[in-house]
Amino acid sequence: MGERGRRQSLLGAAVSVLALGGCGGVALEDEAGPTASVAPAVHASADPWVPCSDLAERVRDIRPGMPGSSPGELVRGTNVLVFSADDGVTGREPWFSTGERSGTKLAKDLRAGAPGSNPSGFTVLGSTVFFVADDGVVGRELWKTDGTSAGTLRVRDIRPGALGSAPENLTVYAGKLYFTADDGVHGRELWRSDGTTAQTTRVTGLLPPGTQGSTYTLAVAGTFLYVGYYVHGPSLDRLYLVRTDGTPGGLVRLDDAPEDNSFGAMVAVGSRLFFLQNNDEPEWGLHVTDGTVAGTRKLREFPAKPHDLVAFGGRLYFASGPGAYDPPDYQGDELWRSDGTTEGTKLVRDLRPGAQGSEPRELTVFQNRLFFTADNGVHGRELWRSDGFSTVMASDLEPGAVGAAPEGLAGHGTRLFFSANTTGRGREPWMFDEFLLTMTPLVEIAPGPASSSPGVFVRSGWDLFFAANDGVTGRELWALSFRPPEACLAVGLRR
Repeated sequence: MGERGRRQSLLGAAVSVLALGGCGGVALEDEAGPTASVAPAVHASADPWVPCSDLAERVRDIRPGMPGSSPGELVRGTNVLVFSADDGVTGREPWFSTGERSGTKLAKDLRAGAPGSNPSGFTVLGSTVFFVADDGVVGRELWKTDGTSAGTLRVRDIRPGALGSAPENLTVYAGKLYFTADDGVHGRELWRSDGTTAQTTRVTGLLPPGTQGSTYTLAVAGTFLYVGYYVHGPSLDRLYLVRTDGTPGGLVRLDDAPEDNSFGAMVAVGSRLFFLQNNDEPEWGLHVTDGTVAGTRKLREFPAKPHDLVAFGGRLYFASGPGAYDPPDYQGDELWRSDGTTEGTKLVRDLRPGAQGSEPRELTVFQNRLFFTADNGVHGRELWRSDGFSTVMASDLEPGAVGAAPEGLAGHGTRLFFSANTTGRGREPWMFDEFLLTMTPLVEIAPGPASSSPGVFVRSGWDLFFAANDGVTGRELWALSFRPPEACLAVGLRR
C-alpha cells in the first residue's frame, strides 16, 4: 500500500500519545475569535474508538492510472461499504469494501461492457441497500443488495421493456421503501416495497381519476410520510401536499396551490415538517405542518430561497440570501432558526453586517452542536459552531480574508471530519475533536500545494472512508483506520 514504514511509525506514536492522555486544546475565546488549536498528532478523547494515526491509506487502486475509479454515493451497509465505481472495464457498477484490499471488489457486473449500469440512489433499509440501475435490458429499475454478489438482485421489472420505470425519491418509511416510478400505464406514481417482487406495489389514492402526477418530493416526519407533487388533468393542474400513514384511509390532503407554485426542501423537526413553497416569484415562503390542515401554515417569506435546512435542538436552522427585496429586519445571507411560530422565526446572529452576509453553508449537526462554514468578512470562510445561543468560530485554519473554505463536514464519534484548503497543503483532510477542541491536519494525500480534494466521509466497520486523488492513481477509495487504542498496532498488518 505504500508508506508502510511511515504508517507503522505513526501507529506507534499514536498509541504512545493515547497512553499519555493526548494533546491539550485551548480555552474558548469570545465570539470574535477561534475556539480550537491545531494539534500536531492524534490525541485521546471521550470516544473509545480512535483513529490509529493521522495517515489515511488508499484501500485499492480500482482503476490504475488517471483519472481513477471516482468512487461515489458511499453508504454504510450492514457488513460492508457500498458505493459505485468505474474500473475502466465494466463501467460504473456497484462495489463493496470491508476496508481491506482483498475485500474491496465489484458487487456484480449488472450491465456487461464499458457503459456500466450507473447505479444511483443508494438507500439503506435494515440490512438491505436499495438502488436504481440499468442492466441494458429492462432499463432503469429498482435493485437491492445485502452486501454479497449473490444477494445483489433486481427487485422488480416495474415497466417491462428497455425504457424502465426510472425509480426516484427513494425514502424509508415505516419499515418499507417508498419511491416514485412510471410503469408505462399510470404515469409516475408512488410505489412501496419490502424488497420482494410480490410486495413491490403501486400506492393508490394520491391522484384523482383521469389525472397524472409529476415532480414528487417525499419526506418523513413523526408518524407520517409527506408527499408534494403536481396533479395534471383535463381540468386540473394543481400542486398538492398530502400526508399518509400508509393505510388506505390514512391519506389527508393538507394544502394545494396553483400549478405555478413549487415545493423546495422538506425537513422534519421532531413530529413537524418544515417546507419551502414558491408562488412563481423571487420570494420563498417557509411553511410548517403538524400533519393537520389547521396546523399547516406559512411562517414568513424570504427574499431568496432558504438553503442548508437542518433540524437541531428541536428547531429548524437554515440560511437565506438577499433577493429582489429586503425586509427591514433582513440582514443578508445569515443563519436563521425557527421554532414553528412566526415570532420564533428569527436571525440567530449577524456574523457579517451588510447585504452580503456571511453566507452560512454545510449546516451539520454533531455532538449537540451545529457546525457550518461562514465568511465574516475578516477571517474568510472558516468553520463555525453554535449551541443555539453562542455562535463562535471553531478555528482560523487559513489566516486572512480568503479562509480555508472547509467542505464535506461529517461527524463520527467525537470527531468532525472535513476538507480544508490551506497554504502549502492544498485541499486535504482535517479532523476536529469536539471533546478536546483541537484541530488535526491528516497527512497530506497529495503532497505539497497540490490538492487531493477528499470527498464525502462515511464511517463503515473499522474505517472512515472517503474518495481522494493523490495525483498519481487518480480519484480512488481511501480509509482512515479506527480501533480501540490497544488494537491500533495490529492495523499495519491487515493489508
